Amino acid sequence: MKILFFVLKTKLLKNGEAPILMRITINGQYEEIRIQRSVPLKLWNAAKGCSKGKDRASNELNSYLSELATRALEKYKELILEQAISTPSLILKRVFGKDTEMRTLLGTIRQEIKEMEKVVNIDYAPVTINRYKNVLKKLENSIPTFYDKEDITFHELTPEFIKAFDLHLKTIGLCRNTIVRYMKCFKKITNMALAKGWMKKDAFYGYKMEQDETAPVFLTYDELQTIMNKEFTIPRLALVRDIFIFACFTGLAFVDVSTLKKEDMVQDNNGDWWIRKGRIKLMHRRKASSICNIPLLPVPLAILKKYENNPVCIKKGYCLPVPCNQKMNSYLKEIADFCGIKKNITTHTARHTFGTTITLANNVPLQDVSVMLGHASTRMTQHYARVMNASLKKSMIHVKEQLTQ
Repeated sequence: MKILFFVLKTKLLKNGEAPILMRITINGQYEEIRIQRSVPLKLWNAAKGCSKGKDRASNELNSYLSELATRALEKYKELILEQAISTPSLILKRVFGKDTEMRTLLGTIRQEIKEMEKVVNIDYAPVTINRYKNVLKKLENSIPTFYDKEDITFHELTPEFIKAFDLHLKTIGLCRNTIVRYMKCFKKITNMALAKGWMKKDAFYGYKMEQDETAPVFLTYDELQTIMNKEFTIPRLALVRDIFIFACFTGLAFVDVSTLKKEDMVQDNNGDWWIRKGRIKLMHRRKASSICNIPLLPVPLAILKKYENNPVCIKKGYCLPVPCNQKMNSYLKEIADFCGIKKNITTHTARHTFGTTITLANNVPLQDVSVMLGHASTRMTQHYARVMNASLKKSMIHVKEQLTQ
């Protein structure tokens, strides 16, 4: 580390004196700051970096410069003992008391989680906050192993640790897509640290967040008919079956089905009923394109009619008496077993079934499906839509006819 005191000859103060700056250089990287002192140009010794005057003011100035240099060396040694990366900016901040609180990685994440919890269900969904908490737990396990200390400063964060953390998440059995979601949370914290100057280099540089392509589960029309026609003597299974079928024919997500109200039902000039409802998930994020416009088919209309006088619906003001998502998924597995369907059916399977079996398989344009699902773009809809074997066969029959002409 090199310490240099110099003056700005071209920017004299009103009293004719030159302002003094302190520059610290480490491995070719330097940072400088005004020390709020000045000196007459004729009294400045550029070679020694001090005043060459013999008067009282010059002696006091030289004493102050010597004190600053000593303090800078002490702060440099402190950083070495902390095993933190020493930067000129950090040393200057410590010398002049502008860095009273050391910013550590885990400490910052804990603070951010506290801030998120203040605006839960406003700016952040509970599931998002839980994801950050999971990232924090994983880092609390990884940092002591990699750094041999409980916490680290942002300057100590390196690409090598990012790779080691990625490997740690793999070894504990997390799938690639979950790892990417955790890493995105982690990167948001480091991006904030970069923006606020708590770290100089992006530790995520060169790290690729590529997710694996997934194949969402959906029901074929025959499987859907099997569930619809199955007689259930157990009331809870009959209820869950009806709600699931309603979602299959409307494409609504579980949270939107469970909060569906009469105000969300609109009748057009022809007397046909529509669901016009803001998507809960996107409304929390303040997204513009979050309105579902869904024409109601006879099947969901009949289900709504069946439960319009249900005591739970009347009490809560909702259209359907929907159990919690956990119970729905548990009961759907029972329904699949009763119907002989070898698929892992969940409440979200209904949304994929609507996007594939109900709409696209019946030649509904992708753009229209996107509007009904409340998607901001058709790119999101393509994840829900899967090409059916019947569609492939129909296309190849058309090709065969063209070739035989």
